[in-house]
Amino acid sequence: MNGEVSSDALTAFAVFAEHLNFTRAAAELHISQPALHVKVAKLARTLDRPLYHRSGRRLVLTPDGEAVARFARDHDERLTRFLGELRATPPHQPVILAAGQGAYLYLLGPVIRDSLPARLRLVNGDRSQTLAAVRTGRAHIGVAVLDTLPDDLTTELLASYPQTAILPATHPLARRRRLRLRDLAGAALVVPPPQRPHRIALERALRAAGVEWSVAVEAEGWPLTLHFVSLGLGLAVVNGCVTPTAGLVSRPLADLPDIPYYAFHRPGALDDPRVADLLTRTRTHLASPRRHDQAGWRWL
Repeated sequence: MNGEVSSDALTAFAVFAEHLNFTRAAAELHISQPALHVKVAKLARTLDRPLYHRSGRRLVLTPDGEAVARFARDHDERLTRFLGELRATPPHQPVILAAGQGAYLYLLGPVIRDSLPARLRLVNGDRSQTLAAVRTGRAHIGVAVLDTLPDDLTTELLASYPQTAILPATHPLARRRRLRLRDLAGAALVVPPPQRPHRIALERALRAAGVEWSVAVEAEGWPLTLHFVSLGLGLAVVNGCVTPTAGLVSRPLADLPDIPYYAFHRPGALDDPRVADLLTRTRTHLASPRRHDQAGWRWL
């Protein structure tokens, strides 16, 4: 190191790391953009480490930058808790939850509704963004589908859902209670864009089953997928937590693996009672008795 690291520099870098945009971060800090550039550059020189780099049009934290952002946020939280204890007042910083669109729409709504707005802050992103938010300390808890469990985070299985076919209630396959991939032979499917994990896994399974199919339309997100199915453009395969809209039905696919949703956090995160309470309430909500429809949800 080439000098001492100041708390001011750490705070500024934590805000920059959250936005990865100098203009927005500077506005939140109420300083000029050049002044923020100077603070971040000075911190990088002090640590003798590059903290971010440019990838196309985006700024991306380096592994060292993620570690510094994580430390900076932990430092701010510890200071806030300490001052609260010193003044005999509880800390007012909210717990931050990160998750994707599907988890927010179909799993976490009641948990969020029951939380006081001042006590909970939400971060939205795909699986990799949610993992990064937890790793860098931008979020306390993440919820996402995980195919492989990360070694650096503590994980807990929340719920597991079968994969289901979504189809119009008037479709001939809607008369069956359960389907197999071969029942989709010749179908036009509404699928995610290429390179999305669900698209890759589905194509692999259909190929292994020898099922011929075609792309009806590519759609981002379950709501748009359901909309296209309701318009009669094709059928879809979705996670079993997705609730069919009016005129559509959901049928489990017996030969596809269940989809597991995990909660994950950094080791030691549950030492904060606010974070532990959020995880407990999420676990309790997902374990509570629910109406089981034809998708056959399994609650862990």
